[in-house]
Amino acid sequence: MTKCIGCGAVLQNEDKNKEGYVRDVTKDLCERCFRIRHYNDYKFVDKDNEYYLNIIKQIEKTKDLVILVTDFLNTESLNELKIKNPVLLVLAKRDLIPRNLDENKLLSKIKTNLNVIDKVVVCSKNNYNLDILYSKINKYKKSNNVYVIGYTNAGKSTLINKIIKDYGENQTEITTSILPSTTLDLIDVKINNDLTIIDTPGLLDEGSIILDVKGEVLNKILPKKELKPAVIQVKIDQTIIAGNLFRIDVTKGTNLIFYISNDLKLDRFYKPTDKLEELTCHNLNVKENEDIVIKGLGFIKSTKECKIKLYIKDGVKVSVRNSII
Repeated sequence: MTKCIGCGAVLQNEDKNKEGYVRDVTKDLCERCFRIRHYNDYKFVDKDNEYYLNIIKQIEKTKDLVILVTDFLNTESLNELKIKNPVLLVLAKRDLIPRNLDENKLLSKIKTNLNVIDKVVVCSKNNYNLDILYSKINKYKKSNNVYVIGYTNAGKSTLINKIIKDYGENQTEITTSILPSTTLDLIDVKINNDLTIIDTPGLLDEGSIILDVKGEVLNKILPKKELKPAVIQVKIDQTIIAGNLFRIDVTKGTNLIFYISNDLKLDRFYKPTDKLEELTCHNLNVKENEDIVIKGLGFIKSTKECKIKLYIKDGVKVSVRNSII
């Protein structure tokens, strides 16, 4: 049984509609991964979270160290994970986090019920804190095997590729894409004789907006450079609409600070409008210095207590938390 080195699927040449298809099974890359890498031609593979959660259950039995990768805009989902392994929490994509934010303070605000033994902020693009991360991996690992877990688009596979390049004895490369379900099964990557990194399929973050949008919209939602928080001062009742994705009606004066992709245009309306009223409405009582979290998109901080109606596509999860900023 030979696996694709890009996504972990078992290679086969019998059914081109199934994962792992390749005309020549002596190759090391399936056709799907080849087309993603060379043509950005993504073929969706339908797998539900039960498949991925079963993999996590198998990992739990090993008691090995787990590297849990997340990013600045998507930390709430960590509380939905249930795994007993020791966890090294990695906040990836430092280049997206506003430069003026204190990393240690930010890490201290991220709360989970997991067995987190340490935390670190990294950036795979410019090697930021990669040496520190590698040192922590070797410090905390229970055996030669270390598992890497993360929700879709957390930066997991990009981080592994950087570890391979910087510290590995071979130049194997895992397939990366902004779209969900790129990695399909476990991929063992031997870094050296003392360390094997095991990539896992990206967990589908149920309730995330990125599972419901495609193409150009997805590219706008996913930030590619440092976030510049958009501050909107609300003195009277107003409506704010973001890129036809969501609508916010504010019924009491406050400052709203938007931590979302700067590619999303924010339009403000001072008079009643019926735009996006067909979307699902969430009535939120937001206290001073709380965040409104839109799963997969980011969050909006309110500096004062206010009442908000948030309209968004049905199925996208919305919640309120103490601000992490």
